[in-house]
Amino acid sequence: MASVGSDPNAQGDEFYHRFRFAELLQDSSVVPEDNCNGPLVSALPHSSFQSSSQSSVGYAAHNAKLNRRDGAGGWSPMVTDQEPWLQVDLREQMEVTAVATQGRHDSWDWVSSYLLLYSDTGRAWKQYRQEDGVGRIVGNVNSEAVVQNKLTHPVRTRFLRFVPLDWNPSGWMGLRVEVYGCSYKSYVADFDGRSSLLYRFNQKSMSTVKDVISLRFKSHQTEGVLLHGEGQRGDYITLELHRGRLDFYLNLGEPARLLFCFLSVPLCVQLSFGGIPLPGKPGTFLRKNFHGCMENLYYNGINIVDLAKRRKPQIHSVGNVTFSCSPPQLVACTFLSSSSSFLSLPSAPPPPLPASGGFAVRFQFRTWNPDGLLLSAQLNPSPQKLELQISSGWLRLSLHGSGRQKSEASAGHRVSDGLWHSVRLDTRNLHISLTVDGEPSSTIELWDQVESRGNFYLGGCPTMDCHAQTPAFQGCMQLVFINGQPVNLSHVQQGLLGNYNELQFDTCSIKDSCRRTRRCDLLAEPDRKYVSSSSSSSFTAELTVKDRQRSSEAIYESSCEAYKLSGSSSGFYFIDPDGSGPLGPAQVYCNMTEKKVWTVLSHNSSAPVTVQSSSLQKPHVMKLNYSASAEQLRAIVSGSEQCQQEVVYSCRKSRLFNTRDGSPLSWWLDREGERRSYWGGFLPGVQQCSCSLEENCVDMNYFCNCDADTDSWTNDTGVLSYKDHLPVSQVVVGDTNRTGSMAVYHVGPLRCYGDKSIWNAASFYQEASYLYFPTLQAELASDISFYFKTSAPSGVFLENQGLKDFIRVELSAPSAVTFSFDVGNGPAVLSVKSHLPLNDRQWHYVRAERNVKEASLQVDQLPLRFLQAPADGHLRLRLSSQLFVGGTASQQRGFLGCIRSLTVNGAVLDLEERARMTPGVSSGCPGYCSGSSSLCHNRGRCVEKSNGYICDCSQLFLSPCVAEVSVSFDRESSVTYTFQEPFSVMQNRSSQASSVSTDSRAREDVAFSFVTSQRPAMLLTVSTFSQQYIAVILARNGSLQIWYHLQTDRSPDVFSPALGNLADGRLHRIRIHRVGKNLYIQIDQDIHRKYTLSSDAELILIRSLTLGKVTRMENLNEEVVQAAAKGFVGCLSSVQFNHVAPLKAALTNRGSSLITIRGPLVQSNCGALAESTSHTLQDQAVTANKDKEQRGGDGGGGGGGGTQKDLAVIAGVVTAVVFIAVCALAVISRLLYQQRRAQRGGAGGGGGGGGVKDEHRHSMYTDYRTELHLHNSVRDNVKEYYI
Repeated sequence: MASVGSDPNAQGDEFYHRFRFAELLQDSSVVPEDNCNGPLVSALPHSSFQSSSQSSVGYAAHNAKLNRRDGAGGWSPMVTDQEPWLQVDLREQMEVTAVATQGRHDSWDWVSSYLLLYSDTGRAWKQYRQEDGVGRIVGNVNSEAVVQNKLTHPVRTRFLRFVPLDWNPSGWMGLRVEVYGCSYKSYVADFDGRSSLLYRFNQKSMSTVKDVISLRFKSHQTEGVLLHGEGQRGDYITLELHRGRLDFYLNLGEPARLLFCFLSVPLCVQLSFGGIPLPGKPGTFLRKNFHGCMENLYYNGINIVDLAKRRKPQIHSVGNVTFSCSPPQLVACTFLSSSSSFLSLPSAPPPPLPASGGFAVRFQFRTWNPDGLLLSAQLNPSPQKLELQISSGWLRLSLHGSGRQKSEASAGHRVSDGLWHSVRLDTRNLHISLTVDGEPSSTIELWDQVESRGNFYLGGCPTMDCHAQTPAFQGCMQLVFINGQPVNLSHVQQGLLGNYNELQFDTCSIKDSCRRTRRCDLLAEPDRKYVSSSSSSSFTAELTVKDRQRSSEAIYESSCEAYKLSGSSSGFYFIDPDGSGPLGPAQVYCNMTEKKVWTVLSHNSSAPVTVQSSSLQKPHVMKLNYSASAEQLRAIVSGSEQCQQEVVYSCRKSRLFNTRDGSPLSWWLDREGERRSYWGGFLPGVQQCSCSLEENCVDMNYFCNCDADTDSWTNDTGVLSYKDHLPVSQVVVGDTNRTGSMAVYHVGPLRCYGDKSIWNAASFYQEASYLYFPTLQAELASDISFYFKTSAPSGVFLENQGLKDFIRVELSAPSAVTFSFDVGNGPAVLSVKSHLPLNDRQWHYVRAERNVKEASLQVDQLPLRFLQAPADGHLRLRLSSQLFVGGTASQQRGFLGCIRSLTVNGAVLDLEERARMTPGVSSGCPGYCSGSSSLCHNRGRCVEKSNGYICDCSQLFLSPCVAEVSVSFDRESSVTYTFQEPFSVMQNRSSQASSVSTDSRAREDVAFSFVTSQRPAMLLTVSTFSQQYIAVILARNGSLQIWYHLQTDRSPDVFSPALGNLADGRLHRIRIHRVGKNLYIQIDQDIHRKYTLSSDAELILIRSLTLGKVTRMENLNEEVVQAAAKGFVGCLSSVQFNHVAPLKAALTNRGSSLITIRGPLVQSNCGALAESTSHTLQDQAVTANKDKEQRGGDGGGGGGGGTQKDLAVIAGVVTAVVFIAVCALAVISRLLYQQRRAQRGGAGGGGGGGGVKDEHRHSMYTDYRTELHLHNSVRDNVKEYYI
């Protein structure tokens, strides 16, 4: 028997749960579903949108459509709205696969995180949760960028509700939404607990190779039979609800009987759904039939419900089965906090009973917590108090009198099991009775009749009214009655009745304790396989409770590096850092715009934090909560090559260390909670800051800028990179309590790159060498995967042997991989042959899997090969030796080449560590294509050659992957790249520009090529949220103009490095580099020109970069506006801004939320033309030289040759004499010049002039160094120009 089900609340909710059973005899490949990602919201009418409130008419809910600017540009609730939400009615039930959000257009209003609720009726709601149980969904970081979140499992619903959790602290909530999915066909049958459907098999079509039963159900009861089938020899199958969980019973009868009942005609003739129609049948395990609805009930593709509706003869209905599912009218509320949640309700007048006085309260609840306060009330005569609490899973009723008088009664058992339980409290006839789930009552006797005084508190109470030591109730409640009168929870939510705190209405969203603690294997892995108890049976049942199927491989990649290797682009992804280990997936942002792939994990304090009035006695403490658990963070950091986290501490009279004794005044805690006082740039334990290492502290008597304790603003900025201490978990600030003292700090997101498991490799260069590991645990099942590359024709990848049994994976021929094993039935061999050789020194992927049912072998993208296990053979693979990798125990047929990312049963084997201590094997793998850095751009395939590598671009939709990316624009075309804070490529410091001094070393690197005949023209603009901008335009006369507007209260700086007309139809290359106030500009092959800006301010909070026409023109100068309106007509190529290549992103990531494309955009080859022109000129020069040499060497023969030689000798002698004379004249002139300068220096009376010249020489040297740095920077980053 197997018990499955991740939510025991299968009864009492309106949401479907899914069951799928499959018996696989041969191929078990799964047919993928059709695409289901169409937009569902854009065409909805205004009536489909509702909200909790709206700021005004322009902010109404129907304005919340993605990318629309209706009304005020989106929905915003009232500022006084305590429970804001936006609701969308899809008009019919849909399958939802993704949601997307935007902020309110052109505003500072956006939602940074939210909950997603769904409902079939719009009354009772269920919260969408991700695979790891997390309900919070990442939202926006500005008002325009679209953030799309793909749902880890599809949701079939009609109503969706977006509940904002966090928003822009400098603005307000603003929301525009889109929902993606497709229509969903529903066939429903309603069972009343006394009915069922009987399906009789077609006697003529019983030969099947795969049997599948699938259904979705919802129920109001905790017990009930969903399906039952029974044979004549004691074999049976039953799926039932028992205490809200799914129990699956499977009995195959006699050991000799290997097949399931309904695969053999004499044994099983029908299946029953909804119950067992006749009482007393063998194999009956429940007292109750199913009471609820089933949807889309299929057996081997046959729609059972549709047959029943059409009254087909194969279906027989027992009892009253209807084909519509009436929605429940129950409204629940969730008590979210175990410390502060409560619901306060006034006591209704008691019903007119013969015995007046007293009160009655009843309600239903469900929880997982073993302890919690359910109800409390003050009673008359005073001072009496009544408390009902859960204690160790029991209900305990306590009556407190004066002094220490106390009476108690207990009832119920295991009420913290996650199921709904009903409770009734009644006071009459001098008794207080407690009834749980209709069981016999427990009572407390009274001396006097009592009455309620004041309010009833459910789930807890305010601290001023309650001093109970028991934690508050955390769970769900519904059907609350006070003195026989129902409590309308909707009125409570609207503020019309009672009071509440930390409650969520219209939904019951508690989490399964097994899912929370991950201790219940069947629930933590609801898709695992179960083998029947019959020792000789090879039958496998596969149970799927979630809304989709899972393969034996991990659902998510292990890292951002793995996502990039699979062809993904930057965005939010779920990664599973421990593979098939106990940790769930974590949502991260993968930044793939740079050479390194960065994994970014944000926390709850992304904005700068201002601190005042803190001291060591009362310090400021900020706890950082990340988007992953502590265990997930530890796994991500340990699996990465390097991690870092930037910390910025801006200060005014706020020290980091006590200058007297060196004790820290501010510090941070690492991931283990240990105090750390180093602030970047130094190894742990050294109490210093980065400025001390760089020797540029404002006062070199101190190791930190802030320790100078000045009245002006300064900062200490550092990057923490010691992996064992990351990430920062808490920041403590303790020195801002003096007059004028203030600090502003900012902790950046955790950023990691590299995946040690993907490129964990070993090279085998001796045939007799191998690595050995512990014995493979593969008795009943095993899976092995790895990558290899070799030039050898054959070799054993790995082998493990027993006395007779063995398992082996090998390259058996240059184009064949073989998987062989023996479990006692004789060798079984699976082989995959490729039409191309596999010993081509390229990486190839192998996955071999075996279980008691079958074995499979996958090589690259070749067809998957299966081998079915014999029906009556041995099952257990008994191994005893060590696992040999790269060779065999006999040291023959060893593998020569590289193996990487070897994974056995979900665990990555550390090949590099073993290779370091093994002769004949080296760690890592040589070769150009063996590292994590991408040598071929545009996702081209790196192909090894004997003397280098080439890029295979044959499968790409772009131009060759080593050529420049060029795009043709017309007047309406534009490409906008939106920078998503905090993932901006610019590591901006504090945004408190008005109060905190900025870093004087602000810098930008810009490079691009263009061809145009239009003037004026807009080439490139960079804008910020703080109204700064950079603009590169062609003026009316075709000259290049560069505009820098860094100080909003000043006029912009304008530079015209080229007064000539660049709109000449030829390709021009522009390079711009800024360091502080110094601006260096290069046009084509000209020298770098240096200019000085009026300010060294940095760009704060970069909003976007736009190529071509600009639509947002606020704060632009009139001349820039004219160019922006004209747009750009021509070709742009190899555009780079710092480490961002916007044209690359536009062509490779169409549809990304970071990219906005307007107007036609056509890929061009103007960049390639420039390169080819350069090569052509060089080729012409070389050809000309060769022609001259040939003409000089091939001139006639005979005497002509001798005459030319004589002339050459005479010419050489004359040239030598002239050269010597010129050199002598130069030396004499130099001596005369030095003598005259010395005389003038003495007459001038000192070396002042020399000092000026020395200073000038130093200035020239400094400028030369800067230009050299620019040249090297451009040379080093040339890979950014080519994609």
